[in-house]
Amino acid sequence: MNTSTDWFASWFDTDFYHILYKNRDDKEAQLFMTNLVSFLELKKGAKILDLACGKGRHSVFLNSLGFDVVGADLSQNSIAFAKQYENETLEFVQHDMRVTFETKFDAIFNLFTSFGYFVDDSEDINVLKNIKNGLKDRNSFAVIDFVNINKAIKNLIVKETIHRDTITFNITRKVENGFIIKNIEVISDDESYTYFERVKCLDFEKIKAYLETVGLKLRAVFGDYNLQEYNEENSNRLLLILSR
Repeated sequence: MNTSTDWFASWFDTDFYHILYKNRDDKEAQLFMTNLVSFLELKKGAKILDLACGKGRHSVFLNSLGFDVVGADLSQNSIAFAKQYENETLEFVQHDMRVTFETKFDAIFNLFTSFGYFVDDSEDINVLKNIKNGLKDRNSFAVIDFVNINKAIKNLIVKETIHRDTITFNITRKVENGFIIKNIEVISDDESYTYFERVKCLDFEKIKAYLETVGLKLRAVFGDYNLQEYNEENSNRLLLILSR
């Protein structure tokens, strides 16, 4: 494992990444968290890991609901930013999800398609092993929030340009070698920079095969943040509720 050569290790640590995605819907995220902890019947004080937490928007809201939260992310810059929100029951740590967790949790959330980055299936499976091992007991839950890959491919936007302040993002997308690949050209102050994102085309059946391999049990599946039924053609998300 060499994180220095992983695409996400560089792109997620840039200011450009956060500028591009700065308009994410916090209200939608908070509604999702409220629905989720209600469905899981998590009691106040429960210990939650927000795995791949970014700048901590989910972590901060979960903590405000009365949970003991650890936000973990590979991005040093994101964790440095999130640490301003720390308190006695909210901590942020830099962590690679391929590395075992020392602490056990009542719930582990992996949100906003923060899975399926790796070329080798064994690395994705290793992440799931770590999630399983990080659960406190059989009454603990893991949640994986993945894009519904079927709909994403069917509705792929091949080319678009996004303007954020004085920065231009020229984005192209393609499906190649089992991945959706997003190429991002950033133009800022007359300089051009190139990055990319890559997410594995994991459909429900493939993810279920991963879960079987590591012995994680599928408890429920939903298709959106309102926890509506999953439909492989029309749902925006593939939300998996898992346990040991």
